[in-house]
Amino acid sequence: MTVKREQVLIEALPYIREFYDSIMVFKIGGSIMSDTAVLEDFIQDVVLLRYIGIHPIIVHGGGPEISQAMEKFGKKAEFVGGLRVTDRETLSIARMVLLGHINAELVNLIGKHGGKGIGLSGQDGMFLKAKKKALQMVEGKEPVDLGFVGDVEKVDPEILMIMAGKGYIPVISPIATDDQGNNFNVNADTAAGAVAIAMRAKKFFSITDVEGVRMNPDDPASVISEFPASDFGRLVAEGIIKGGMIPKVEACVSVVRSGVEKAHIIDGRKHHAILLELLTTEGIGTMISRS
Repeated sequence: MTVKREQVLIEALPYIREFYDSIMVFKIGGSIMSDTAVLEDFIQDVVLLRYIGIHPIIVHGGGPEISQAMEKFGKKAEFVGGLRVTDRETLSIARMVLLGHINAELVNLIGKHGGKGIGLSGQDGMFLKAKKKALQMVEGKEPVDLGFVGDVEKVDPEILMIMAGKGYIPVISPIATDDQGNNFNVNADTAAGAVAIAMRAKKFFSITDVEGVRMNPDDPASVISEFPASDFGRLVAEGIIKGGMIPKVEACVSVVRSGVEKAHIIDGRKHHAILLELLTTEGIGTMISRS
């Protein structure tokens, strides 16, 4: 039986009412941005949310694109603990890719679909402050200096509040700065989490290329629909959360423990994944709650 359009709208109504005038932060990674159709779906969803009274903020990564650009410049990407070793030249390439290409493309797509996007980085108003990340310990080796990689120290939400209040959709590149004007490459998950906490967001979304947290890592149908932040340690110990899923869930757990109501890991490859998660009874992906 075909679901009538009016039934879909009525099902969405209580969620629209609940989320009206709330702030939501969306972290989107390079694996999703490489698929044009998927990216268009995501942007359409975000613009629609803005028109129904929700204030979306996008924080994007760009790891694959940065690595490709480095290859063109004859540089080999090096990672320690999942973080890119960033010398001055690599930082320049990262800024070029993040600010000059990815950020601009996302803002352009928002405009294409009727929204008002505005591109920002931590340098704008120095709203994203960072300090140099400490030496990374590597088993059996000397501590590694990651170079211009930063840890977020502070987020000043003023500029984001102003932009959101004027109807703009902020699109943030994870380049931060310190009081001396030094720039730092910041992990996008970390930056997005810090923004969500500072903005007192109602929800935080990690848009990725997996269905969510799986009870059986090898079975896509075994997605855990919801679990409390307190279960994170147990799920890691039991091997349910492992590998590349650990930092994604860790970012979600951090924001929830810091005041954000709920965090979601959803598969951005699904058509209109955000709308399915937010505005339907069933939802998709995995939700991490406070309790």
